[in-house]
Amino acid sequence: MSRTRTHTFAYAQVHTKLTKLPRIRPMSPVQQSPLAKAYFRFLQLAKAVEALPDGAPMDANESALLEAIVLRWHEGQPMTVREAIGLAQLGSPATLHKRVTRLRQKEMLDTFSEAGDRRAKFLTPSAKALSYFDHLGRSMQQVQVATSP
Repeated sequence: MSRTRTHTFAYAQVHTKLTKLPRIRPMSPVQQSPLAKAYFRFLQLAKAVEALPDGAPMDANESALLEAIVLRWHEGQPMTVREAIGLAQLGSPATLHKRVTRLRQKEMLDTFSEAGDRRAKFLTPSAKALSYFDHLGRSMQQVQVATSP
């Protein structure tokens, strides 16, 4: 069989399988709780924030790492690079170091060292990261306003 025929045959098989898939109807509004609807709306708005032209696209793992770093900063205890690469639940140290580097390249994180001790680098959110979280906060407000009685 020629390459074109093989390709056409494979396409026909996949197309046949896809057309036989059951059609899934979306949940009716009656089945959705108000809180679930609010959360789904928030997810839609958060996706729109991530798609902003000035926003550097982040994968879920980078987002989780950024959130962990920013939460510690918000609590008044900035995380060091060493602590960030020690977050075993988010990946191996080498992988986390790459993610920290990528977040710094995307200008989502800044670093600073304490005066007199340049060994430890502390991670803080950049202005761009704070703007990103500001947009997410506005999205939450929009959902809250839309769902309040």
